[in-house]
Amino acid sequence: MAQAHISSEKEIKERTGGWLARLAEQGYRITGSRRAVVDVLAEAGTSLSPAEIYEQGRVAHKQLGLVTVYRTLEKLEELGLVQRVHRPDGCHAYIPALHGHEHLLLCQECGRVEYFRGDDLSELSRRLEGESGYTINDHWLQFFGVCAACQ
Repeated sequence: MAQAHISSEKEIKERTGGWLARLAEQGYRITGSRRAVVDVLAEAGTSLSPAEIYEQGRVAHKQLGLVTVYRTLEKLEELGLVQRVHRPDGCHAYIPALHGHEHLLLCQECGRVEYFRGDDLSELSRRLEGESGYTINDHWLQFFGVCAACQ
């Protein structure tokens, strides 16, 4: 069963610092706008669309532009720090990257994200490889539902 994990202030601070350090290592300037995007995503307990990140980031940094949001998300994703997820409405959103081989539960009402482990899809993978001729290297599993708080 999935266990909700609420990040502590210490974990959020470490995540934010780590993400900013990785961006700086890659040669990106740490501007107020870029920091606002990182802060919003590092603190999020839900999946956030670029527009939601923009709206929340502008509270702390009025000069934040939507182009900066998209560029920062692109870089964070390239560095493996955030992950794009799909919402039931067809839009994509972002969450902090998974740790190891985890999968997702996403609430269709509030966007809350929970991570879980423990799937064994090896039989299905072998069958698909045999039927399709593909060599399967990885998979991604994402469930949609309604969390206990929204029910």
